[in-house]
Amino acid sequence: MKKTKKKKRAFVSLRMNILFFVVFILFSLLILRLGIVQIVYGDDYKREIDRKENVTVNTSVPRGKILDRNGKIVVGNKPLNAITYTRPKNIKQEDILKVAEDLAKLIKKDTKADFKAITERDKKDFWILKHPDEAAVKVSKAEIKKLKNDNSKIYQLTLDRITEKEFNSFTKQELEVLAIYREMIGGYPLSPQVIKNKNVTPKEFAVVSENLDKLPGVDTTTDWDRYNVYKDKEGNETLGSVIGKISSSKEGLPKELVDYYLARDYSRNDRVGKSYIEYQYENVLQGQKEKVKNVTDKTGKVLGSEVVRKGKRGDDLVLSVDIDFQKKVEKIIKEELGIAKQRGDSYLLDRAFVTAMNPRTGEILALGGKQYVTDPKTGKTELNDFALGNLITSYAPGSVVKGATILTGYQTGAIQPGQYLHDQPLNFASTKPMKSWTPYPMGSINDLTALKRSSNVYMFLLAMRLGGQQQYVPKGPLRIDKISAINAFRKNFAQFGLGVKTGVDLPGEQVGFSQAIPPENGNVLHFAIGQFDTYTPLQLAQYVSTIANGGYRIQPHIAKEIREPNDQSDELGPVIQEIEPKILNKVDMKTEWINRVKEGFWKVVNETQGTGYGYFKDLKVAGKTGTAEGLYDGPKRKNYSFENLPTTWNSTFVGYAPYDNPEIAISVVLPWSYIGNNRDPHTNLKIAKRVFQAYFDLKKERDKKGLNKSSSTKKVENIKSAKEKQSE
Repeated sequence: MKKTKKKKRAFVSLRMNILFFVVFILFSLLILRLGIVQIVYGDDYKREIDRKENVTVNTSVPRGKILDRNGKIVVGNKPLNAITYTRPKNIKQEDILKVAEDLAKLIKKDTKADFKAITERDKKDFWILKHPDEAAVKVSKAEIKKLKNDNSKIYQLTLDRITEKEFNSFTKQELEVLAIYREMIGGYPLSPQVIKNKNVTPKEFAVVSENLDKLPGVDTTTDWDRYNVYKDKEGNETLGSVIGKISSSKEGLPKELVDYYLARDYSRNDRVGKSYIEYQYENVLQGQKEKVKNVTDKTGKVLGSEVVRKGKRGDDLVLSVDIDFQKKVEKIIKEELGIAKQRGDSYLLDRAFVTAMNPRTGEILALGGKQYVTDPKTGKTELNDFALGNLITSYAPGSVVKGATILTGYQTGAIQPGQYLHDQPLNFASTKPMKSWTPYPMGSINDLTALKRSSNVYMFLLAMRLGGQQQYVPKGPLRIDKISAINAFRKNFAQFGLGVKTGVDLPGEQVGFSQAIPPENGNVLHFAIGQFDTYTPLQLAQYVSTIANGGYRIQPHIAKEIREPNDQSDELGPVIQEIEPKILNKVDMKTEWINRVKEGFWKVVNETQGTGYGYFKDLKVAGKTGTAEGLYDGPKRKNYSFENLPTTWNSTFVGYAPYDNPEIAISVVLPWSYIGNNRDPHTNLKIAKRVFQAYFDLKKERDKKGLNKSSSTKKVENIKSAKEKQSE
């Protein structure tokens, strides 16, 4: 028995020893493993714990200024105090909401515009965030199971079940928090998002600056806003429709161009040019953005920031436009259009255009346009800027194209310089008589008299010859090849810029309307006097410039120079690029032919019986008047049936001065300026006269002061008034 107990005790002792040995081995292995982890991999794990990430972001800089040819600021940047928020990566919505609530105690964001920007979806998302328990029971467990735990579908179902009463239950204070919160989440991680940059009071700016340590991600900085120096009391900006618009920080990149801009290192909330000059010269005006490297931990919290590359505002764009001349042109249009409306020339007259350019360089000196627009809500009629209409709208030009008609006749051999034709009513079989505008026939006249007195019949006979019919037979048929005739006209007219793009450095240019060739042969005759195809005012200015300079079609351009920015003084920065004149083509016509048409244009203005005689005394102008008859095709056309459309007349003028050394060429267009048989009040000539007078008066005034130069001045002339605008 004792022997058995002894054996049993020895066996237990052995098992205990084995157990202790195993425990010893395990602890040894554990200690060895811990040693390896700490000694061999310790630094690696420590680095993992302290891991930081470098994320580089771009911050926007102010755009370049837009100045006129004399260095006067037209569009600049107004500095604004701003409050921004930079959202870290992986931050919870609840944490952002806490910052928004704290910030709402320090700033005001409760304007009508702020609350109007809040959408129904914003309110629903905010309701869920503020009422998580109530939101959780909007979707049952069975429905969650049926939706297979698809969070996006579950969330959408929750949104759908939030009642109007619930999402409209917020107080004004809560809506103010929401207005701030939606701005905070509207940006992209680590990219500063503007919370407020309009009407930030000094007190708000100061108190937020003092509490930045309690507002993680919030910062105070300086932002900018675009402004036009030349803005009247009614809010109309000089050249406003051509300057164009830029997007706001809320809009960011236009949806249709997001990929284009992102590929060029833009951020999604960058402000870019949306239209016309601001859009066309985006690469010049945008500038070099500041590059900031944000250091974050593994949770996305920003630990620090470092400027990698300093930003530089955009380059300055110097326009070819003379802003003082532009203002005078706009004033002239406004006054003469108002007089015509008051006089009752036409209840359909609602617009007028003037394009002025240097015929030797293509520089656009002024681009004026005004249009009466009725507000559909108030019924109030306002006169708005419509300078853009010079290149995006087109009209039948009338007799101003007769210079191109005569030159087409020379080129095709339909007539010879100096050839006489008989001006008399033309009676073709089965048609109404076709005649000139004068009450009596002009008789036998040559090409120069035909231009001076604006003979329609001379152009009709020329068109007949161009179409293959050499002789007019009273009451006989009109047998011409209308297709070859109109194609010949269009080919030659295109050499002057009529019916083709002018090449102007602005987007959206129209080429006018080229009608399909109809069955009536008589439309060929109408083409010859400018009553078939339509052209833009800018095309007409390029056309007369081509005649004025001896046959060179020059590309119109509104940009003159690109200069480096200089904010240290009132000196303009160095020239980066000067826009040189670009010849698009030389017309395929003899110089003596062009000179002969120029002589005819001189007679129009300077000899008795000329259709423009008596309006341009002492101004050394040459030009051509025009009227075009047709059915009304303006914005009120919907008020009439086709059978009842009124017959209206477009009044036009093209010209240049001085006629012996042209430095300015203009086109004037007044669509639907009078109706039916009303007397033409010659508003086109009155506008043209005043435009030429304004140009030469301004030149004379500057000559006396020694200000006229061939290139832009070195100093920003109106920097004082620009600073006053900034401080408003």
